[in-house]
Amino acid sequence: MKLLVDSGSTKADWIAIDENGKVLFTTQTLGLNPEVLDKEEIINRLDDKFDISHNKEKATHLFFYGAGCGTDRMKDFLTIVFKEYFSNAAISVHEDTYAAVYATTPKDEKAIVCILGTGSNCSFFDGKVLHQKVQSLGYIAMDDCSGNRFGRHLLRGYYFNKMPKELAKEFEEEYNLDADYIKNNLYKEPNPNAYLATFAKFLIKHKDDAFCKEIIKAEMKDFVENYIMQFDNCHDVLVHFVGSIAFYLKHELEEVLEHYDIKIGNVLRRPIDGLIAYHILNK
Repeated sequence: MKLLVDSGSTKADWIAIDENGKVLFTTQTLGLNPEVLDKEEIINRLDDKFDISHNKEKATHLFFYGAGCGTDRMKDFLTIVFKEYFSNAAISVHEDTYAAVYATTPKDEKAIVCILGTGSNCSFFDGKVLHQKVQSLGYIAMDDCSGNRFGRHLLRGYYFNKMPKELAKEFEEEYNLDADYIKNNLYKEPNPNAYLATFAKFLIKHKDDAFCKEIIKAEMKDFVENYIMQFDNCHDVLVHFVGSIAFYLKHELEEVLEHYDIKIGNVLRRPIDGLIAYHILNK
C-alpha cells in the first residue's frame, strides 16, 4: 500500500493506493508543517485519524509532499518521524512544490510553478529538476500573497481602524476579534500561520470591496515581483498555480499577470488527484 500525501500548513490530504493504482481510502489530517510543529504534535495528528493509525504497518511506501519541507534539515526531521511511525514503509519527503509540479505540468515541459495557499512558494521546473531562486524564511518574513498574509492585513486594518465601518461590523460578526483570543492563537497555539489564513475567506468573499481589492492587488504584485520575476524566462513559459488563494482569486490573478505580460497556465485548488496519476505512471 502506497500513501500519497499533499500537506499544507492548514490541512493534509491523504490517499492510499494499491500497486495497481486503485484507491483504498482517502482521508485528511491537520497540516504537518515541520517548521511549526514538533514530533509529538505530528504523531498526535496522525493518531487522530483511524484510517492512518490502523493501516500504518501495512504501508510499504510513503510519498510526502509538504509545506515547510524546503530544507534538508526539515526533510530529515520528518523522515525520522515517519520512519518511526510507518515502520515498514520506505519514506520519501519532498517540498510541496513538487506535488504542484506533478499535478500541473505535462511530462518534460518547462514551467514556473507557484503555490498560493496558507503559505506561498514559487519554483522553476526545467522538465526534470526544480529550481528555486528564493529561500523561504517562513510566514513571518515572507509568504507574499498567501492566506496568512491576507489574514495579517485584515487584522491590522481592523485594529488600526482603517477597515471601512460596514466591513468591520461584518468582520466582528464573523470572527472572535478579542485581543487576548487573537494573541493566544498567534503566540501560544500551534500553526499561527494557519490561524491567520482562516481570515482569508473573508477577503475573498469581499474581494470586490475597495479595501479588500487593494490588499489583494498589492499582495499579488509583490508575489510577481519578488518571486516570479526572479526567473529570467518568466515571460517565455507558462506559470501554473496550486492552492485555494490562487483558485478562488483566479480572475484577479489573471489581471495582474497580464499587466506584467506573464502567461498563466493551470490553476488547481489542490494537487492530490494529479499525484495519483503521476505515481501510477511512475510506479
